[in-house]
This record gives sequence, structure tokens and C-alpha cells, in this order.
Amino acid sequence: MRSFTSPWAWATIALAFSPAVLSGPVKRTNGPWLAINSDFPDPSFLQAADGVWYAFGTNGNGHRIQVANSTDFVTWTLLDIEALPTVASWELDEEHWAPDVILRDDGKYVMYYSGDAASDSPHHCVGTAIADAPAGPYVPSDTPLSCRLDQGGSIDPSGFLDSTGTRYVVFKVDGNSIGHGGDCNNMVDPIVPTPIMLQEVAADGVTPVGDAVQILDRTADDGPLVEAPNLILQGDTYFLFYSSYCFTDPQYSVKYATAPAITGPYTPSGVQLVQTGDYGLTSPGGATVCGCGQEMVFHGFCGDVAAQNERCMYAANVIVDGTTITLA
Repeated sequence: MRSFTSPWAWATIALAFSPAVLSGPVKRTNGPWLAINSDFPDPSFLQAADGVWYAFGTNGNGHRIQVANSTDFVTWTLLDIEALPTVASWELDEEHWAPDVILRDDGKYVMYYSGDAASDSPHHCVGTAIADAPAGPYVPSDTPLSCRLDQGGSIDPSGFLDSTGTRYVVFKVDGNSIGHGGDCNNMVDPIVPTPIMLQEVAADGVTPVGDAVQILDRTADDGPLVEAPNLILQGDTYFLFYSSYCFTDPQYSVKYATAPAITGPYTPSGVQLVQTGDYGLTSPGGATVCGCGQEMVFHGFCGDVAAQNERCMYAANVIVDGTTITLA
């Protein structure tokens, strides 16, 4: 997801924001709660081998990759550390978006992130980095996992371990970055595809196996794009979480699609799991759901959105009932 500010972006925000929580990270009895009261866009999370929860966010607060942790998933602490102390040879030290971390079978941690491609800035590639501990330091690989620069670049990666033991990464092709104008640069014809792709990777989490396959793309109901994919398996159903519309738009929300097999076909549920106006939120999106199907983090604007231009991290408990997802 993009973290830039452009002249059209903030003009689309027409709704006043009333924070869901005003006095720190206190769990709500019903619905999401404010987990990190600071700019922490595009959050992902995992529970590390020691049982501690770690969250990761897009560049901000003086760090390329932001890190927070929690012992109970309720109260979170933003850590003053740099998870990615060095950058790879293929990228610029400009933007690092939407990090996602997995725990590998050998006990090492693999981070997926979107980096600014040196050969075609400001378009992005999906990079990988490896660490011995969940908070890093992560050492980036010299070869990106996916670029697709001729299609706009690759962003918003998220790792997934299937029940078969096979590993995958889902990501977005950033077609709107080469769009023709309008909301998120992709509401003027011809509309450019922004497909969600599924890439199998080897047990090391970084080596591609075969070619990526498309599992979803935008429709007219999604505005200029779909983005921020996250995949889980519950029972026999694959759930693909994603966001649509522009992250600056009040129509930005969290959606999900379901499939009987990992490669699809994925059928959009037609449900906005969380949207502007729910629980006092504005433009919630960029959700990650635990593989256990019980916890979720996402971002939404915090404070005076017009003045701060910041997105806080919110957390929620979720309930899976067959092929239906609801917030607890």
C-alpha cells in the first residue's frame, strides 16, 4: 500500500473522525480497539516462538520497518528499534511498505516487504530478509521475490503456510501506479488491473517455485484497486482478506473472499468486515488475520486526519463460522 501524500488524496476524506479509543490501548468489550496510537500503517503480526506477539508496520517514526510487541495481544508497545538496518542492492532507501513476517521451520524469521526499485523508482518490488529473532535485525536478500515493473510493480506481500506444509506468498501487482488518473491514479479509463497473485515458495520462504498465479482482481465494486492480501485456511475453506478503494478514501474497507482450493476460484463474500463509521473508524483497511482465525490487526486514520495524515493500528477478535467471518 502506498504511504505517499498527494494533492488529491486528502481531498477525498470528507468524514470527521471520532477515535474508537481516546486514552491508550484498552481492549473493547465489543469490536476493535486502538492498539498503537501512532502512525503504524499496513500492519501485520505473528506470535513468535516464545509466545510474544510482534507487529510490523510500514516505514515511519524514524524507522524503515516499525516493530511493536505484546504479551497478551491487547496492550501493545511500539519499540524504538530498526528491524531492517541495511537495504538490498536492488532497492533505494526511500520507502519500505507493508512488511509481513513468518516463522520458518528452522526457527529463523523471514520478512517480506515492498521496497523502492532502484531500476524503476518509484515502482516497487517484493523483497525478503532473514533474521534469527522476530524483531530482527533482518538481513535483506540481494534478489527480490517479485518485481513485475512493466505492470506497475509488486507490493503488499503476505506469507502463508498451507496444511500440506507448502509455503506461499500472496502479493498485489501495483497496476494503479501506472494508471491514468483519478482516485488512487486508476479511475480514468482505461482502468489498469491490480491483481492479487499467489506465488509458491520453497521451504526457505524466499525461493520462488514456478510462476505466480492470479487469484483475484478488482471489479467495479472495488473502485480503483484491490490490495493488502492476506490468506488463511479454516477447515476446508481458504479466506483471502483484502482492501479496496484508495486508502485515503472513506470507502476504503476490509473485505474477504473464499475458495475451496488455494488456487481458487475465490468468491468475494460481498461483506465489508469493517468500514468507515463502524466503531468510530475512518478508512479502515490493510488487515492481517492470524492463521488461527481468531485475531486481526488493521490500520485506520487516527486523530485529526486532515492535520496528521497518520494511520494507527487497531486490533480485533474475529469469529469464523463456516464461510462467514464476523468481528467479536
